[in-house]
Amino acid sequence: MSRRWVGLVVVAGMFVLALAVFPWLPERIPVHWNARGEADGWAGRWPGAFIGPLVGLGVWVLLWLLPKIDPRRARYEAFWGTYWLIANLVIVFLALLEVLMLGAALGWGIDVTQVVLIAVGILFVVLGRQLPRVQPNWWMGIRTPWTLEDDRVWRETHELAGRTFVAGGLLTVVGALLPAEVRPWVALAGLGLAGFVPVVYSYLAWRRRRREGAAGRGDQRVGGSSRGAGEGG
Repeated sequence: MSRRWVGLVVVAGMFVLALAVFPWLPERIPVHWNARGEADGWAGRWPGAFIGPLVGLGVWVLLWLLPKIDPRRARYEAFWGTYWLIANLVIVFLALLEVLMLGAALGWGIDVTQVVLIAVGILFVVLGRQLPRVQPNWWMGIRTPWTLEDDRVWRETHELAGRTFVAGGLLTVVGALLPAEVRPWVALAGLGLAGFVPVVYSYLAWRRRRREGAAGRGDQRVGGSSRGAGEGG
């Protein structure tokens, strides 16, 4: 899963699937569902059946390009496998959405919202295991002004994010198993826990680092003044 070509293989499989079932698809296929699992957005089978693979291909190309234009591109060597593992997981998630969309169009009895929330929860759990390995860069991870300014803040924030993503992902999975009217709120709480807490923490960690730096400079000035007074005596 950490090889760059894996995502392309998944995208190719999405195109093959769409082509294979295309003759049996109805003229209009569902492409969006509300929180109750009811289809509320539709598209023609062309190009609707190929939305997933086209988006997946676009995501793969973008993720291949971004490290090349990152001012911190040298950092990617330290977590290249993790970068492509995360990238491939995103594309696999898009492939699942494509399967669900085509399956719903073919009349499968699927609670699409429930399956998607379970998949999102599992994705967040896996991401949580990988985030502490992500090195400072401009495109992947918890990219706030504070993590991008201080590498230590980046490291501490991603260590915390690893735990909050796992907890938020598990809560999202639990939420997906609840009744439809409760499900979205629990899932939102899980996703909020995963993403919001690390963002707030990154600011607090940055403030702490600034105070520590100011205190250190103050000690140096006091120490220097004392030495100067001693020498003068």
